[in-house]
Amino acid sequence: MAEDQRNRRHPQNLQGVLRLAVEAGSAADGPALPEPMSEERKEWLKGALAEVAKGQNSEVEQMKECMRVMLRDGGCERGREGEEDEEDEEGETERALEFLSELCENLDNARDLMTLGGLDLCMSQCLNHPQGSVRWRGAQLIASCAQNMPEVQCHLLSKGALSKLLQLTDSDPHPTVRVKALYAVSCLVREQEVGLRAFLSHDGFSVLMRGMQSDNEKLRTKSSFLLLNLLTVHPEHKDTVLSMGMVQQLVSVLRTPHSSFHEHVLGALCCLVEESPLGLRDCQSPTLGLEEMLNQRAEDLQGREECQEELEFCQRLRSVCFCGRKPDDSGMDR
Repeated sequence: MAEDQRNRRHPQNLQGVLRLAVEAGSAADGPALPEPMSEERKEWLKGALAEVAKGQNSEVEQMKECMRVMLRDGGCERGREGEEDEEDEEGETERALEFLSELCENLDNARDLMTLGGLDLCMSQCLNHPQGSVRWRGAQLIASCAQNMPEVQCHLLSKGALSKLLQLTDSDPHPTVRVKALYAVSCLVREQEVGLRAFLSHDGFSVLMRGMQSDNEKLRTKSSFLLLNLLTVHPEHKDTVLSMGMVQQLVSVLRTPHSSFHEHVLGALCCLVEESPLGLRDCQSPTLGLEEMLNQRAEDLQGREECQEELEFCQRLRSVCFCGRKPDDSGMDR
């Protein structure tokens, strides 16, 4: 009980202060009588609001300190100290980035970091850092801030973040950097028209295709999932994707050893053939051998509960492309 009273007397944020004020105003039995707030209650409410403001200001100060760490790491003094000191400094930068990512799960903090110039600093210093462990944490911070925040997304897009993130996704030598960069790309283009246009202008679909062909399992999974999402939400871009030979590329991916991400690949193929004569023609090409592959895949997946969605995509694709065709149908245009 004492603990409960203590929690009620000391709310931790503005919502808590307001809730407590409402509870106090409605706690009396019977109709409330208008009376002035006591000096004691005025002082308590003033102190409570000051504590909330102090907490919010404290987070801004913490973000500023993290930015100072990032500046030191990229400043002209870097490299003058011994190798051991340089390693310590890079470790400090990594910790600062992780702390910022956690803080910026709060949308207000993400906006504050943008206003303070922290995202610009992250793009200039961290995404170009020689250490992969700093680059991927920088990409993670951008993703944390951009997620569900159109204001932050537009700011990052205006600063050219998408181009850099696609470059990291496509060619960074560090596997985790590629995965985190693609996550940030996803946060900038999903349900964001400006981001999608920039994605198209930077040949983003080709980056996804190469990601699916890489030997990085996480990158393959995230690339195929983003492709499926974009084709599902934006079917108007099917022709662009089909003109790249995407059907042939996706089928070649399906011929690699079976993996869970094949579910997304089959889903993307389903998107490409539905209400698209060009996509249907590509899938029906006898040189592709897709019908035989789908028959074999459906047989292999039968009875495997963890593969039910993949099996459904497989059966759906087979139904759209090949059901009702004559046995001697060559797959040529009729």
